[in-house]
Amino acid sequence: MEAVPVKAVPVTIVPRRFGETSRRDAWWVEPLLVFLVFGSFVVYATWAAFQNAHYTYGPYLSPFYSPELWGSSHHAVFGPRPDWWPAFVPFSPALLILPFPGLFRFTCYYYRGAYYKAFWADPVSCSVGEPRGPRYRGERSFPLVLQNVHRYFAYIALIFIVILTYDVWLALWWDNPTTGQQQFGIGLGTLLLAVNVVLLACYALGCHSLRHLFGGRFDEVSKTSVSQACYNCSSALNGRHQFFAYVSLFSVAFSDIYVRLCSMGIWSDVRVL
Repeated sequence: MEAVPVKAVPVTIVPRRFGETSRRDAWWVEPLLVFLVFGSFVVYATWAAFQNAHYTYGPYLSPFYSPELWGSSHHAVFGPRPDWWPAFVPFSPALLILPFPGLFRFTCYYYRGAYYKAFWADPVSCSVGEPRGPRYRGERSFPLVLQNVHRYFAYIALIFIVILTYDVWLALWWDNPTTGQQQFGIGLGTLLLAVNVVLLACYALGCHSLRHLFGGRFDEVSKTSVSQACYNCSSALNGRHQFFAYVSLFSVAFSDIYVRLCSMGIWSDVRVL
């Protein structure tokens, strides 16, 4: 039987103007919510970082300021602000460490897709006209090619998880004004800091880059049972990466708010034990 030749039908792509679409659903809701949530977090985190005050309360240390390399609290590793720090440069312990977890989130695969839509409108949403036209630039040229450093900030994020876990341990020991010694105790702040570490760990360990680290160096999962277990655990967390990206964002911000308001005397920490 002789094959019938198939003619190619030319399809003309008509560029859409910015925001133009035939979609009838509320496609703009998700980008708007992402813009409001992320924008609010960035504004608050920046404000909190420049305050350089009210970031400790008893044994609590705000995760925005941990580790406190130099500072005025008893958590400072190297003591007060160094003399070599330029007087005209604002000083805050948070400014020394926040760029690392911040860049981990900024270069995260999920966050890229979220803020590309919400802040850059590139693309604003599926089947919606973009402000820069149809030409796709991708992440193969400067400056977006720098997003590939995400894997290295993912490794650094693991170090911060260990540090924040140690902060939870320190939050279990309170100064006894009667004996002048430390005693074991649990406050609401202790629980909040512990939950924050768990959520941050779930977010970080579900990172795509860390899945490859746990799975092995080659294009197949390692044959060892430990590597397979770690890979499976990371894969399970990766399936809810968006969820942990949001809840850990709220938990780290609320942990700072809680410590700050307790330090200011607005809230009173509740002793559980």
